[in-house]
Amino acid sequence: MLQQTLFSKRLITMTLTTARLTLRPLNADDWPLFYALHNDIDVIEKCFDKPSEAHVRAKFNERLKPWSPGGNTPLCLVIVETCTGKEVGVTGFTSSTVPNSQEVGYLLLPNFHGRGYATESLKAVLDYAIREHRVCEFKAVVTEGNVGSEKVLEKCGFQLIEKQPDAYMIGGILYTDHHFYLNRTDHTL
Repeated sequence: MLQQTLFSKRLITMTLTTARLTLRPLNADDWPLFYALHNDIDVIEKCFDKPSEAHVRAKFNERLKPWSPGGNTPLCLVIVETCTGKEVGVTGFTSSTVPNSQEVGYLLLPNFHGRGYATESLKAVLDYAIREHRVCEFKAVVTEGNVGSEKVLEKCGFQLIEKQPDAYMIGGILYTDHHFYLNRTDHTL
């Protein structure tokens, strides 16, 4: 289900709902969640090195901007467990200048891992992008060894299309990046 208000073709508010989750745009009050997600070793160990607070703040501020396809600003939605109101994590798209193409991303707090929330929220975001914005293709990059994220992508219909050796360094170790792809025709709404 989608609720949104449009003003001069600029998205002001948007809420996506699933059976168990509510996804809403990141706002200034979400700084503690965003900071925690970027500093918890169980969240970031297969994603990136622990960033400085200034770097996290810059990423946060960038994600507060309104999103539109091809607008080169990220879409960042806070995932909320509807029955409890607890914040689970974030999901959405990185910035993209390629029309009708988006790169997905998500981070969930460790106590919500293994519940299917990443898959459920990502499916809602994909459905929204296809239905409302006619996004045609989606990409994702996962560090080798991040099995949980790979499973989420596969459950959402993504296919592994490339392995890029020694592509990304975390903790002084070079990792292979796994590149995933999904065409809108392969996604079931």
